Amino acid sequence: MRAQVAIIGAGPAGLLLGQLLYKAGIDAVILEQRTPDYVLGRIRAGVLEQGTVDILDLAGVSERLHAHALIHEGVEIGAGGQRHRIALKELVGKVVTVYGQTEVTRDLMDARAACGAPSIYEAESVELHDITSAHPSVTFVHKGVKQRLECDFIAGCDGYYGVSRRSIPPEALSLFERTYPFGWLGVLADVPPAWDELIYADSERGFALASMRSETRVRCYVQCSLDDKVEEWSDDRFWAEFKRRVGEDVAARMTIGPSLEKSIAPLRSFVAEPMRYGQLFLAGDAAHIVPPTGAKGLNLAASDVFYLHEALTGYYKGDSRVALDHYSGRALRRVWQAVRFSWWMTSLLHRFPGEDPFTSRIRVAELEYLFSSEAAQRKLAENYVGLPL
Repeated sequence: MRAQVAIIGAGPAGLLLGQLLYKAGIDAVILEQRTPDYVLGRIRAGVLEQGTVDILDLAGVSERLHAHALIHEGVEIGAGGQRHRIALKELVGKVVTVYGQTEVTRDLMDARAACGAPSIYEAESVELHDITSAHPSVTFVHKGVKQRLECDFIAGCDGYYGVSRRSIPPEALSLFERTYPFGWLGVLADVPPAWDELIYADSERGFALASMRSETRVRCYVQCSLDDKVEEWSDDRFWAEFKRRVGEDVAARMTIGPSLEKSIAPLRSFVAEPMRYGQLFLAGDAAHIVPPTGAKGLNLAASDVFYLHEALTGYYKGDSRVALDHYSGRALRRVWQAVRFSWWMTSLLHRFPGEDPFTSRIRVAELEYLFSSEAAQRKLAENYVGLPL
């Protein structure tokens, strides 16, 4: 097989890159280890920056988003028994869009199927070859048959555990990591949200997030121990704990229901530098992970893909390789800003095990300053809606 670009991974990053390249007339083949149903079954974030929506517009996959997404002009932060609204649109002139990553992935899958561009699912034993040469290739096994895909470039969009980053020699990468001593227990349920905008709640019992996917579906989280097991948390226990943390007025209005999905996710920050090695370019979770507190994971993947699509398009239109050479530095500048913001939000809103009194008082002082300072709120809003691409 032959393609200009081999894309490893059919999550939103790989599919979005594939669609952008297709519209630019660049031939790309997507290889995915899992089945389409497995990919669609991943429950992930649902807060999109305006820049991400613009990229989806550019890819031509946003019709359903604009018909069904929820537009939020603010976000609420609860602390000390009170909630304070950060007026995003009023402060920085931008909003966020609530539209689940599952729906983004579905739209991208439908668009790729409609254009007939190749996606090969259940591609097993994927290996990357000659990635520092001018003629890299990818081998894989599909339906018991080993195949080779020759290409000019490889885009590694296959996540933290994928083969792409692991194909780079360890001595060629610098890894930066911060693990947090707690996780998020998340529940998806088909009940109407009792809140109009997302609520990030700090409480003495720990953090909680009241989120949503639509006007009839909620996604709610509580901070939990990394030693907790999902089976230890019945639906009744989860909703009782969530109500204690989110605030009495919201709890009184809530409708609860059986969970459609329940899982515990550890929180960590991770960055691999550089995001390019030879003809291999990393994008999304293959290169970086952020805790979900800042709602940056999917949005960072989208900006990586946008930069990579611009660089590849420029190259195939006859421009120099300069944009390709600058891809890693350009992407990492935005990555580190998002890592910093996500770390700050996580530190601000969570209770850390064994936290000393000084740290506790600093967090209280930081929250008080945030709620009393328009400049501080503008800084949060600017980062939350997304820094410029």
